[in-house]
Amino acid sequence: MIILRPGAPAPSFPPVESATPEGLLAVGGDLSSERLLAAYRHGIFPWYNPGQPILWWSPDPRAVLYPEKLKISRSLRKTLKRGQLRVTFDTCFREVMLACAAPREQYPGGGTWINDDMVEAYTRLHAMGYAHSIETWREHRLVGGLYGVALGGVFFGESMFSRETDASKVALVALLGKLRAWKFVLVDCQIPSAHLTSLGAEEIPRSAFLTELEHALKLPGQPGRWQTEIATQDLTNTGNQP
Repeated sequence: MIILRPGAPAPSFPPVESATPEGLLAVGGDLSSERLLAAYRHGIFPWYNPGQPILWWSPDPRAVLYPEKLKISRSLRKTLKRGQLRVTFDTCFREVMLACAAPREQYPGGGTWINDDMVEAYTRLHAMGYAHSIETWREHRLVGGLYGVALGGVFFGESMFSRETDASKVALVALLGKLRAWKFVLVDCQIPSAHLTSLGAEEIPRSAFLTELEHALKLPGQPGRWQTEIATQDLTNTGNQP
C-alpha cells in the first residue's frame, strides 16, 4: 500500500498485487476525472468513509455479473409483468447519486460512503459521458435506480437504491438488457452481496478479472449520454430463471 499525493500523475497506482488481504491498495490522491478513469482501467475503485482519506481498493476475489447470466426470480418477473414501472437512462444522474447516499437501515448512523466530493466527481464523469444513471419510476416518482461508470465493454457498478420492493432490481434488469444489446461483456460488482448474488453475480479471482477487464476495455462500448426509456413489461423475456 502506498500514499498518493493530490495532483500527482493519475496513473501512479502501485500494482494491484501489492494490495492488503482486504484489498486496500493505496491511500490519498484526489478524485479528479483523470485519476478515476485510470483507476477503473486498472481494476481499482475508491471507497472510504467520512473523516477518512481517499482509500483505493482492488479486492481478491472480485464480484462480477455477466450480462448473459442474469437471474430473474419469479417474484421479480411478476413485478415486471405488472407493467406499473418504467425505466429511464441518464435523466437525473445527480438525483440518483443523492438517493444512493441517503440514510438506510444498514447505515443507522447516517448516510453511506457517498459524500459531496464523490457526488461532484462522478457528476463530472457523467458530463463527460462516462458515468451513467438508470432510474426506475412509478408515474412521476423516482422509486429506485443505480449508477456506475462505463468504459469499453465494462460497466462498473457503484451503488443502487430502492424506495419500494424490486425497484433497484428492475433498473438492473433494464441495464443488463441494454448492455447485452450493446455487446458489453462484464459488470464489475466490486464486493459480493446477497442482493447481487440473487441476480447472478459471482466471485472470480482478481487475476481472472484483470484479464477479462483488459479484453473488455478494447471493445467499442457505448460512449456518450445514454437516453433510453423502457416499459417494464418489455423486460419480461430478459434473463434466466434461477
